[in-house]
Amino acid sequence: MTNQIASGAGTVTLGDMTVNRMGFGAMRLTGRGIWGPPADPEECRRVLRRAVELGVNFIDTADSYGPHISEELIAEALHPYPDDLVIATKAGFTRSGPNRWEPDGRPEHIREAIKGSLRRLRLERIDLCQVHTPDRKVPYAETVEAFRDLQHAGLVRHVGVSNVSLEQLRVARGIVDVVSVQNRYNITDRASEPVLEVCARERLAFIPWYPLATGKLVGEAIERVARRRGVTPAQVGLAWLLPRSPVMLPIPGTSKVSHLDENVAAAEVELTDEDIRELEAAA
Repeated sequence: MTNQIASGAGTVTLGDMTVNRMGFGAMRLTGRGIWGPPADPEECRRVLRRAVELGVNFIDTADSYGPHISEELIAEALHPYPDDLVIATKAGFTRSGPNRWEPDGRPEHIREAIKGSLRRLRLERIDLCQVHTPDRKVPYAETVEAFRDLQHAGLVRHVGVSNVSLEQLRVARGIVDVVSVQNRYNITDRASEPVLEVCARERLAFIPWYPLATGKLVGEAIERVARRRGVTPAQVGLAWLLPRSPVMLPIPGTSKVSHLDENVAAAEVELTDEDIRELEAAA
């Protein structure tokens, strides 16, 4: 039976799309170093199906995850897709091995990468396609223009950006209607706070990557709050994110169904003002 837990934190808009504010990040549906297939592909497909059962209707991936593996698993597990499911992908990196990431913002690379994502995801149009990262060897405007041109060609519905500064966000918004920003952000890393403030003011969805700092959110304050609320430290980390801004769209990822259930349940965890003050004072 479907249990719409992911809807507990409300919704956020991405252009003309509305999704629940607890999404799923599909980077971990790969091998070590985000390279090659996962150790248990069938468990990963179960994770994706379970996410949808829990009301997750925003899944974030990228052509570079695997590379290609994450997108392929999403299609294998969920195609034909539910009508309300938004699949976001990214382009702008190439991979040469485990934990190796090389920016490539050349327009010709972007075009081929997005066409490849369309094939793997079995889509005619990508709902949200994000500029994965700026490439210092390519003017950022040229990279963003490639996404805009693909949008005009009908292959991309909406464009987002990732790993951007305030200035890069300004440049991108001068070229295309940006609907989302995906930057690193969690309770111990708030360097993107100025970008988040712009997103809140302009009603752009803010998608924090590394939302749990992959297990590093285990300080004494987080442990205390978790015990007090009867939840896990990971749930505390996610529950801290949600009230930071109404445009916040966390995308915790995992390759285990048990961890998925735990993460999504954080949508219904409410921290007190005292909890938040204690966490932020210790972070």
